[in-house]
Amino acid sequence: MAEFPPGIAQPLEPLVTRVLARNASPYTHSGTQSFVVGGTGAVAVIDPGPVDDVHLDAILAAVGGREVAAILCTHTHRDHSPGAAPLAERTGAAIIGCAPLTMDDAGPRSDAAFDIDYRPDRVLADGEAVAGDGWTLVAVATPGHTSNHLAFALPESGALFSGDHVMGWSTTIVSPPDGDMGEYMASLSKLLERDDRVYYPAHGDVVATPQRLVRSMLGHRRQREGQIVRAIERGMHDVPTMVSAMYVGLAPGLVGAAQRSVLAHLIDMERRGLVRQEGATWHRR
Repeated sequence: MAEFPPGIAQPLEPLVTRVLARNASPYTHSGTQSFVVGGTGAVAVIDPGPVDDVHLDAILAAVGGREVAAILCTHTHRDHSPGAAPLAERTGAAIIGCAPLTMDDAGPRSDAAFDIDYRPDRVLADGEAVAGDGWTLVAVATPGHTSNHLAFALPESGALFSGDHVMGWSTTIVSPPDGDMGEYMASLSKLLERDDRVYYPAHGDVVATPQRLVRSMLGHRRQREGQIVRAIERGMHDVPTMVSAMYVGLAPGLVGAAQRSVLAHLIDMERRGLVRQEGATWHRR
């Protein structure tokens, strides 16, 4: 990834500017990227990020005095949507996009907890749009990472803001109970049928060849499923043992995330009749 500093507005194309938040972590890469979409007129802000006054000031500096017509959130993990409320207070803009979702998260990381204070003024269904001066943002439902995840297509330029569904540095985490591997795979297949020119993810670099990356991600998940099947056949029946064998050399801080991902695969495979669960162990059907 071409590094760029947090807090600095970086134009990506005439209608798109990104601003990096200062929340780098093993799960957010260099941080969450907020996007300002629009030309000389009113703009939209996508994924305003965590509650951080410095980041909020940086977003407003990128806006540069233009009206903020809408604040859009791809999903409600704490590194994406909490900044929406203070940005709305400063600008008067409506919060639009994904549905609210409040639940306990069984995942391994605090940044994945849900934003329980998220209150949208308008929820977009798949295919619904919000428009401004020279831009349109169309919701593309992409559940899997979370059940309420949306991507946003910008038809004027062929770009897709892919949130955490497709990232520019790593595959996303799918963590049950809300994360769903079957839905995630279906959402990837849905994107594969589209002809978006470029992806702007919330973490990582710009994805210049999106179709190639999506095909690779689908293949990666199918390979992972095959690894799980072979692990079970070799007598590994619990998730920690499978992860130890499948993720050789994994950093200790990422083990929990890998275990959630393997569990998501197993739940999906159970639904399809490939495996069965007995307590904490898994077996082939």
